[in-house]
Amino acid sequence: MNTFSDFPLSTALQHNLARHGFVRPTPVQAQAIPQQLAGHDLVITAQTGTGKTLAFLLPLLERLAKSGRPPGVSALILTPTRELAIQISQAFSQLAGGTGLRAAVVVGGLNERTQLQAIRKGAQVVIATPGRLSDFLDRNLVGLGSAHVLVLDEADKMLDMGFLPTIKRILAALPSERQTVFCSATIESSVAHLIREHLKNPVRVAIGSTTKPSEHVDLHLYEVEHDRKLGLLETMLQQERGSFLVFARTKHGADRLAKKLVRGGSKATSIHGDRTQSQRNLALRGFQEGSYRVLVATDVAARGIHVEGIAHVVNYDLPQVPEDFIHRVGRTGRAGLRGTASTFSTLNERGEIRKIERLLDLQLTRRPVPSGLTQEPARPAGASIQLIEPGPRARHARRFSLRSRSSHRKRA
Repeated sequence: MNTFSDFPLSTALQHNLARHGFVRPTPVQAQAIPQQLAGHDLVITAQTGTGKTLAFLLPLLERLAKSGRPPGVSALILTPTRELAIQISQAFSQLAGGTGLRAAVVVGGLNERTQLQAIRKGAQVVIATPGRLSDFLDRNLVGLGSAHVLVLDEADKMLDMGFLPTIKRILAALPSERQTVFCSATIESSVAHLIREHLKNPVRVAIGSTTKPSEHVDLHLYEVEHDRKLGLLETMLQQERGSFLVFARTKHGADRLAKKLVRGGSKATSIHGDRTQSQRNLALRGFQEGSYRVLVATDVAARGIHVEGIAHVVNYDLPQVPEDFIHRVGRTGRAGLRGTASTFSTLNERGEIRKIERLLDLQLTRRPVPSGLTQEPARPAGASIQLIEPGPRARHARRFSLRSRSSHRKRA
């Protein structure tokens, strides 16, 4: 299939594809869409940014449009994070125009009454995170007995986050006769077990290596003292163009770094699990639209960041597991564009760098650290820092005592 017009899709879907500039399918779309249209179960593995969302949404919409929009929930899409659920919902809205098909987002952090109303008003598709959906099922607020299509998106991350028991409860509420599409970056033992148990003769669609970064990403390594990391990042921001996605290991670390960048004159904000959904939406939207040049994120929150055109990813802190390195750097170099991913590490972290390179079979290009970087002064014991929301409309501030810094270092 060379163009989307070659697919046997309804006139409404073809019109929506053309209206939003979708002309040629990516390799994963070209392989997955015909198989899903034919009714097969699928296992899709492909690098981030390859177009998996469209690959499972288009056939799902075509199936529902042909079914005459029966009552009840006809399809379920499970995803690990709120941001990813919301972005899938936005893609659904783009493609579903004129079809009469509607989706309800079921996630934590948003008003549950609004979500339930969307379902009760006739949403055919539920796009959900496991925790909130499981809660609705436990309280008999939603039924999935008519959902004959299931999509598990980023299944490996859902398992990493401890959702396996919850996913099994949700699967038990679905009809045994259904079409299942399973998207996962890797097929490890726990993932393989789910595939064997819940998919029937699945077709495997594997595009490229899911254990290596895209060839469109330049991988750089800077060995830098911890107290000069901020100076190095600010130097990059001065010398380079484009947006920066910066990864911190902890929630409070992300907040602190964003505030430091703002004080240094950068337009920056943060996104992590402790921020409200409204704050997360505003941060992500501001980053997408260019109001913020820098977004500082933790790994969990970053699963929902699908923003085209990110110029530079910075591993300000090393990931907790080497596999997260792939997901981080995959946020740049998307859609055929070139990107850069820079990793900051200290002398004591050489062993972790070697582990990343060995396990992922890659080589980071060593880059010299510029001379004359600003060194952050050490804070006196007992000092406090006032954390102010980035941007000119800040209204709230919280004080954290540095005496108890260790107690605040929650993992993202």
